[in-house]
Amino acid sequence: MSSLLDALAPLKSEFVALRHDLHTHPELGFEEKRTSDIVADKLQSWGYEIERGFAGTGLVATLRNGRSKKTIGLRAEMDALPILEKTGLPWQSAQTGVSHMCGHDGHTTMLLCAARYLADKRPFDGTLHLIFQPAEELLCGGSRMIDDGLFDRYPCDILFAQHNMPGYPSGNFYFHKDASMASSDTVRITLNGMGGHGAFPQKSHDPVVASAQLVLALQSIVSRNIDPFAPAVVTIGALNSGSAANVIPDKAELLLSIRTMTDATRQLVLKRVSDLAAAIAKAHECEAIVDHLNGSPVLVNSSTAIDFAREVASGIVGADHCHESPPFMGSEDFAFMLQAHPNGCYWFVGNGTEGCNGTPLHNGGFDFNDDNIVPGAALFVGLVEKYLAPSDNA
Repeated sequence: MSSLLDALAPLKSEFVALRHDLHTHPELGFEEKRTSDIVADKLQSWGYEIERGFAGTGLVATLRNGRSKKTIGLRAEMDALPILEKTGLPWQSAQTGVSHMCGHDGHTTMLLCAARYLADKRPFDGTLHLIFQPAEELLCGGSRMIDDGLFDRYPCDILFAQHNMPGYPSGNFYFHKDASMASSDTVRITLNGMGGHGAFPQKSHDPVVASAQLVLALQSIVSRNIDPFAPAVVTIGALNSGSAANVIPDKAELLLSIRTMTDATRQLVLKRVSDLAAAIAKAHECEAIVDHLNGSPVLVNSSTAIDFAREVASGIVGADHCHESPPFMGSEDFAFMLQAHPNGCYWFVGNGTEGCNGTPLHNGGFDFNDDNIVPGAALFVGLVEKYLAPSDNA
């Protein structure tokens, strides 16, 4: 399998150019029309059957070869972020305030590069499904594709996806079994009080004071309600209320991001958030409204699938370039797909340690490392070749 790197190397310049084009023309979640058109056109020209319209702009491409009934699914995401790019690169985003600061342009390109090779060589016996997903950053594109019948119409025996990771050496792969990425819940708490003149606070029910106490109380959830060996994060990312120094406003609003590594911890944290909001609001004669805006489950990798992926990667890049990864408190809506389809896994490929490639994700100075296109595509190809290897009895 180590020869796959050499076999795919001649495709690098073509797919670097494609990646740069996608990077220059980023599209936000559920708006990936141009990206989806390019993906569909290329796949169709290579002989894939295409079905579009999953979650709006998502699509599935299918390639069959031989007689085996075995199936494999590979997934990549297509959406960008509402972030101003500051790299100054020649292929910098042409759309102000929208950019591929998470590398989804690279993920799409790696899968397309693999798709091109697999269509040309057909080194497998079975059915290959390629899943191109919209709106991963909204943490619901994957869920929407499932709701639209993704796995009902395209069942897979096993399912794989990968993501770049800045700060890790390029071309190295990182694997973790079981719970590997955190759940993510976005919660809005609205404290409704009664406004009034700042000189007469006794005639008001002050939501600002209530919100200040709530911010501090929420920090006690992880330290006092959660087992120290159960990772959890409660972040208050926004607190908005009022606009004048001498006016007590009618309401205050908090936006929370909650991350956990088990479903039990997740449910406990969400309950404590609601309980504290209600209790503190009542103490200040205010009303608390808690809205769960969105959420995704813990990403749980199948041990069998992750061992298989690591074995294949070791055969391509060498065991010394394949590592055990720590779990990450970041979230990924591929978790919905693994929840619906537990036989699968998700791993990381190092994006580099210097310059734009080493800059953290979701930062205006980040850029996907083009040197990962061939290794990432090679691992996808290797998984297909090994899982759908022709049988001597076929």
